[in-house]
Amino acid sequence: QVQLVESRGGLVQAGGSLALSCAASGRTFSSYTMGWFRQAPGKERDFVAAISWNSRNVYYADSVKGRISISRDNAKNTVYLRMNSLKPEDTAVYYCAADSFNRGGVGMHEYDYWGQGTQVTVSS
Repeated sequence: QVQLVESRGGLVQAGGSLALSCAASGRTFSSYTMGWFRQAPGKERDFVAAISWNSRNVYYADSVKGRISISRDNAKNTVYLRMNSLKPEDTAVYYCAADSFNRGGVGMHEYDYWGQGTQVTVSS
């Protein structure tokens, strides 16, 4: 079992920046692909970014490319999401997820473990 705990999100003005982290329990974190998803009110949960176990491969949704970066520190069992130039449409609950089979995809079904989510609100 892997437990994922996201850091607190927050309220930020449009154009601002925010960093999220996700701490994982368990010794196998370093072997998992990690991803971030988000879900806006009334919408489906969407892929945001993913990073392979060794950080060699990263993937981003087109909507966030150039504004968001994902990274990880396997020694700390933590994955990060750095968000810049935030827009009101980035408002959502952000979820951290772990893919224990390293499928490396962008679909929710490819992730086995999920955090509880953290709210990010971007005001205009």
